[in-house]
Amino acid sequence: MFSTIISAAICGMNAMLVHVEVDMAKGLPGFLMVGYLSGEVKEAGERVRVALKNSGIALSPMRTTVNLSPANIRKEGTAFDLPIAVGMLRSMDCIEEDAVAGIMIVGELSLNGKVNPIKGILPLVRRAKEEGIKRCLVPEENKEEGAVISGIEVIGAVSLQDALSYLKGERKEENTKEKVVASRKGKREKTPDFSEISGQAAAKRTAEIAAAGFHNLLLVGPPGSGKTMIANRLTGILPPLTSEECMEVSSLYSIAGQLSSGKTLIEKRPFLSPHHTVTIHSLTGGGRIPRPGIISLAHKGVLFLDEMPEFGQRVLDVLRQPLEEKQINIARIGGNYTYPADFMLVGAMNPCPCGYYPDMNRCRCTQADIKKYQSRISGPVLDRIDLCTEVSQIAMKELTKKNEGESSASIRKRVMSARKRQEERYRGREYKCNAGLTAKDISKFCLLGDKEETLMERAFTSLQLSARGYYRILRVARTIADMDESEQIKEVHLAEAISYRMEGNKYWER
Repeated sequence: MFSTIISAAICGMNAMLVHVEVDMAKGLPGFLMVGYLSGEVKEAGERVRVALKNSGIALSPMRTTVNLSPANIRKEGTAFDLPIAVGMLRSMDCIEEDAVAGIMIVGELSLNGKVNPIKGILPLVRRAKEEGIKRCLVPEENKEEGAVISGIEVIGAVSLQDALSYLKGERKEENTKEKVVASRKGKREKTPDFSEISGQAAAKRTAEIAAAGFHNLLLVGPPGSGKTMIANRLTGILPPLTSEECMEVSSLYSIAGQLSSGKTLIEKRPFLSPHHTVTIHSLTGGGRIPRPGIISLAHKGVLFLDEMPEFGQRVLDVLRQPLEEKQINIARIGGNYTYPADFMLVGAMNPCPCGYYPDMNRCRCTQADIKKYQSRISGPVLDRIDLCTEVSQIAMKELTKKNEGESSASIRKRVMSARKRQEERYRGREYKCNAGLTAKDISKFCLLGDKEETLMERAFTSLQLSARGYYRILRVARTIADMDESEQIKEVHLAEAISYRMEGNKYWER
């Protein structure tokens, strides 16, 4: 007897429906699986047969053929175990045809019949809803994650027998969506606040500009001056994720297997700070079965590289393409995979190996040491950093002040006000903030007056700017003008933007 079960698979950031076709007929007993399968999918045959036996379901000696359609796309993972088992039960007439109509089934089986969780449930359920499917049968541990998607019923199964009971109509599924919503309400993670940072008014101002326009930022200063503290508090002043961004980021974490039952949706902007020993592959993603890397997991959030010169130069240079294109492309024999990578790069570094340059009273480094240390960050990477600021050594009187500094909530209000102006200006375009301004649109939204043109010409010559550097200064100036609630970029806004570029050049004059 022939049966078809709807399942799904992850292909990069996209989910696709897969039809699990099962045919059980009289003949020489055997089990054959076809459909361009990976090794773990081929092993499903053994897992399913033993799981059925240990669940008390006797298999007749028949010839079983399983096809995963479409056959021209490679199938990866263990999500097809449960739909194959259900397809066999349907072919054995243990389940009515109506029971498996209009339902998507995914899940891995243990040999004892237990249904194990899988990765990527969120995008799979989302895809099912887009295709008009009304129900999804998933592992019980993935149930809350799938229930985040509204407008579709998500059923959890603890075991193969549990799934069979539901499909036979012997048990009803309770509503999980209300529990998921209730569990998320009132859960607010306490984040570090800017009020805890003493002094550093100039560095805080730069961080605010970076957050307002989603610009890349580099913090340079001696050890213990507060560079890491400032970076750790950046997500607290960034605007909250929109519902669309929230779903996109959560789907990435789901595919990477980093969503747990207590963390069904990413509602806070990501902050990732990899160690400087990180490899290229863990940063970009990939592997035999491609998965999102660190830069993709930082999508719509902050990627913080502490002690930036300590990272390998090849590792840093990998960032060049994602910083421009806002995505990472991974090519494999099985196909090409594209993951989003629209992150805010924040770097922190000492100005020299000992950390105290240009204070020559404390610096113990030779000019050769300083030049070698600073050259670890290549020119193309530096050219992609919009803002550079010096985080100076804090004075004792700043540390002993009793009054707290400005809170993150207060700074965030100004950032959100500037972002609102940008969203209204760029409505209908692919980008929503100044960092995404294209060269074509800069001429429209960053018009300069005669004085500003003259100032920019002097800066272009004296700083020996590239075309990229020129456009980045204009983007920053546009953000400063938005924070000042000015539709026109004025000389003072442009001068401040240029000063952040000059700050970087002070350290990288070759």
